[in-house]
Amino acid sequence: MTISAHGYDLATKDLDPPLAIVDLDAFDANADDLLRRAAGKPIRVVSKSVRCRALLERVLARDGFEGLMCYSLAEAVWHAELGTSADIVVAYPTADHDALRRLAASERARAAITIMVDSTEHLDLVDAALGHDHPDIRVCLELDASWRPLPGVHVGTRRSPVFKPAQAAALARRIVTRPGFRLVGMMAYEGQIAGLGDAAGTGLRNRVTGWMQRRSAAELTRRRGAAVRAVREVADLEFVNGGGTGSIETTGAEDVVTEIAAGSGLLAPTLFDGYSHFQPRPAALFALPVVRRPAKNVATLYSGGYIASGPTGPSREPSPYLPEGLRLLGFEGAGEVQTPVTGEAARTLRLGDRVWLRHAKAGELAERFLAYHLVRGSQIERTVPTYRGEGHNFG
Repeated sequence: MTISAHGYDLATKDLDPPLAIVDLDAFDANADDLLRRAAGKPIRVVSKSVRCRALLERVLARDGFEGLMCYSLAEAVWHAELGTSADIVVAYPTADHDALRRLAASERARAAITIMVDSTEHLDLVDAALGHDHPDIRVCLELDASWRPLPGVHVGTRRSPVFKPAQAAALARRIVTRPGFRLVGMMAYEGQIAGLGDAAGTGLRNRVTGWMQRRSAAELTRRRGAAVRAVREVADLEFVNGGGTGSIETTGAEDVVTEIAAGSGLLAPTLFDGYSHFQPRPAALFALPVVRRPAKNVATLYSGGYIASGPTGPSREPSPYLPEGLRLLGFEGAGEVQTPVTGEAARTLRLGDRVWLRHAKAGELAERFLAYHLVRGSQIERTVPTYRGEGHNFG
């Protein structure tokens, strides 16, 4: 399919860039593909990869998407009180005393929200914030899903200290005997599979990544299965969550997993271009205006230094997308106030023309814009606020 900026330019012709859009046809197609890959298992939508309430509500209205996974307790309480979802898991432990007090004070929020724990210290923190006579708080136990093939070798994200099934069972027993807490779920996020493309580099690198992911997935299937069975002997779990956009197939194939987390696949940032088994359509784009022509083959754009979190390097920079044939300058990159681009297409750009770029990570684009213009074809269907546009910064 030939890609052209014409439709996006036409849809936003009356708006001044910088601006951000979400292509609804691409967004909906990506949602369809996530459901296809999940093969019948429900998908819990990861809010940090979207950070726009209207888009979260859009995908949650579809069969197959059930519940939110939030990154902040304050964010989860906000969604619960607005009625965005009645089933919300907070993916990271909280130390936010104010949000804990708001959770405890709201019957609606307490019924909807499950907080994350991986130690009794997290329970102690809740008790310190609320007192020992607080109402029951729903909790989810996090199992570390990293791969540790050799002593001292850690492949994956640094998350829970709970790694072995016996450790999970021991923590579960401590939770169920603590007044004021109810153990209702387990989670394990395999970042070394879900968040690492197996077709993002050279042939050798890709082969090594694929080998690692297959070995890691096989080990995790055995260990997660044993851990879930051990915890189920202690508590009646409502859900077992796993995965991410990049690991839907392998995670969903595990019998003990009852739901899959995914979010980035809806908007398809550049970090999700490098997977061999799925190719989402770019859905979230931002436009910058040309403000300088310092050379025949260079056009300088206003602003644009939207660098993604994670290890620093070219993979975290935004990427010129349309018109095709543009690239950043290696010695300058994307800057706070200007971003020069070069390539054959730069020769035809004029002052005031817009260049469309993609962010490296899905949700972080919403931190730069107050609104997303929802585009279908060459028209804007709606303009909706991001979290920032609704006055929220959840950190």
